[in-house]
Amino acid sequence: MRIFIPEDVNFIIDKFYKNNFDAFIVGGCLRDLLLNINPKDYDITTSAKPEDTISLFSKTIPTGIKHGTVTVVINNNNYEVTTFRTEGDYLDNRHPSRVDFVTDIKDDLSRRDFTVNALAYNDKLGLIDYFNGIDDLNNKIIRCVGDADKRFKEDALRMLRAIRFSCQLEFEIERKTYRAIINNADLIKNISKERIRDELCKILISRAPSKGIKLLQKTGLLEFIIPELNLLVNYSPLSIKHNRDVFGHTLKVIDNIKNNNLILMLSALLHDVGKLNTLTLEADGIYRFPKHNIEGSIMSKRILKDLKFDNYTVNSVSKLIEHHLVLKVNYMPTRYEIKKYLLEIGENLIYLLFELQKADIKALDNPAPFIKKVDYIRDTVSDILSNEEPLYIKDLNINGEDLIKFFNIPRCKLIGDILNYLLDETLKNPNLNNKESLLNLSKTFLDSKKPDC
Repeated sequence: MRIFIPEDVNFIIDKFYKNNFDAFIVGGCLRDLLLNINPKDYDITTSAKPEDTISLFSKTIPTGIKHGTVTVVINNNNYEVTTFRTEGDYLDNRHPSRVDFVTDIKDDLSRRDFTVNALAYNDKLGLIDYFNGIDDLNNKIIRCVGDADKRFKEDALRMLRAIRFSCQLEFEIERKTYRAIINNADLIKNISKERIRDELCKILISRAPSKGIKLLQKTGLLEFIIPELNLLVNYSPLSIKHNRDVFGHTLKVIDNIKNNNLILMLSALLHDVGKLNTLTLEADGIYRFPKHNIEGSIMSKRILKDLKFDNYTVNSVSKLIEHHLVLKVNYMPTRYEIKKYLLEIGENLIYLLFELQKADIKALDNPAPFIKKVDYIRDTVSDILSNEEPLYIKDLNINGEDLIKFFNIPRCKLIGDILNYLLDETLKNPNLNNKESLLNLSKTFLDSKKPDC
């Protein structure tokens, strides 16, 4: 079998061989090549020690000398080169107590997580496969190298990686590997929130995100990662709006989303967590979740901050959840009301909100009237934006300096009050956005308010 390797990668491998060292491409890049997926980067492993690698190439970066990794720079591209190694006992379910450099590629491959990642290749020796990784690739199976229980005790993050690869590649997790995840799920507590967050994100933007969330729940990992979401499993109160338990509804909403935007996927994942704390038996004898969107918005902030998400993501997801409900389906808002809605949500989030709303609505029994309202608001927003109608003070054809000069008033809070009034009037009627009309409106405001400055 011959596999295409980029010229720069072959140059690095050949350089090692010319100096009596072995070298191979290894891991995820090789797996992807065998699956006809274009690798994002290329990892190379070699029998050369880090100091040898540094001496062989003109430009290198000592990325992780302690663990045998040197970045080799060729034609302004970075390639990670790591010495064959074995690892000592893992003392914290994540980091090895020591790293030992070795000269046999088999020793290096035997320490890797899954068989599909324990492959090596170069043009000289061909494909190296000591653990039947090719069979597992062909059969679409994620299987640990060697003893699955031992692999997960060494590095508990591998449990999330198994689920992530299963979702990204649409593979099934082999039975013993799956059972070992269940048996070691509590070890995920020893993994940093940042690492957990990164794997969760990759699951959510994979080919099969709902499968990933379901696997997290079935294996027991979700209980430690997002316990609030785990509590929605089999949460099936007698509400008039639900035809399935809330967790099942959440999975359906995720399935309904075709855009793998991370903020949108996180919003779908957490959009109904507020139902845990808002179930209410109302006067008509029906259970409902009043203001669960508000509660969910608050809870999502806490959950995402705990997982070390950045403030923009936290605030964006919180806002989408707060506004995800579509109410009063028989009332179509005015253009002015839609502009205020757009300003509240923001142009950067408004179309994500429409996608979230429609995904949620499609999981209901009778989505048609709700879809009609969302489409109406979306089409109106699109028209407003395409016509470049004024939405912000900066869009007004007048500014504070104009007001100061024309009305001979000092710089003070009054200027802002006038501009806000003018903006509100132009939101109602964009035709007023000309200097003459705005000055007339300003005079009317000053005459009626008679404010002190």
